[in-house]
Amino acid sequence: MSSILDRMFGLNGKVALVTGSSRGLGRAMAGALAGAGASVVVNGRDGAKLASVVSEVRALGVDACAVAADLGHRSDVERLIEQAIAWQGHLDILVNNAGIIRRSPAAEHGDADWDAVMRVNLDGVFTACRAAGRHMIARGSGKIINVASLLTFFGGITVPAYAASKGAVGQLTKALSNEWAARGVQVNAIAPGYMRTDNTAALQANADRSKEIVSRIPAGRWGEPADLEGAVVFLASRASDYVNGHILAVDGGWCGR
Repeated sequence: MSSILDRMFGLNGKVALVTGSSRGLGRAMAGALAGAGASVVVNGRDGAKLASVVSEVRALGVDACAVAADLGHRSDVERLIEQAIAWQGHLDILVNNAGIIRRSPAAEHGDADWDAVMRVNLDGVFTACRAAGRHMIARGSGKIINVASLLTFFGGITVPAYAASKGAVGQLTKALSNEWAARGVQVNAIAPGYMRTDNTAALQANADRSKEIVSRIPAGRWGEPADLEGAVVFLASRASDYVNGHILAVDGGWCGR
């Protein structure tokens, strides 16, 4: 059994970059990839906050480095990919996790909020995919995993920019897969359900809204960052070599309700 697991899910010798990995979902996914054997580039806007993540990854017996970058700026994104590739000479796995949210009724949603969300959640994702994709296509292999959302499928309430950006991430994932699957690069996405993260702090703090959310989830609970660990390893590994353009919901059954 162990040989099958190592062959299909092992990531020894692979280099992964996880954006927005200083906390929350990104931190959990970085740890999962490291646990499967990948060396990991961790990323956040504040380099000081990344030191503990690097230590966590190295404690799993693999190497790690930190690259601070603001994914709201294309030049920072391009530099991030360049440095990730240069670190060990190749990049095998890109997890586009970094994202922001701005909450307000649509009629009051300002241009600055709209633009900020789109720059990080969509422009940053495309810029990273394009830069990493060129490298992976040249090598004939690679895994790109975009982090979508339940709002890739649903409209949400008071988060118009976020919903629009995550809907676009789903379509971008499919578009890139259509072009790159035959060239050895698998592009897929994970759509997390309602997870306990900073982005959902306002919802968690609202007792009525939180109860309403949980009542809709067949699993009967909020998701935890650790719930994404298996999904990201699967999509990063050989086990998913024939999975292309898929959006994997990790939602406790929300979409099936």
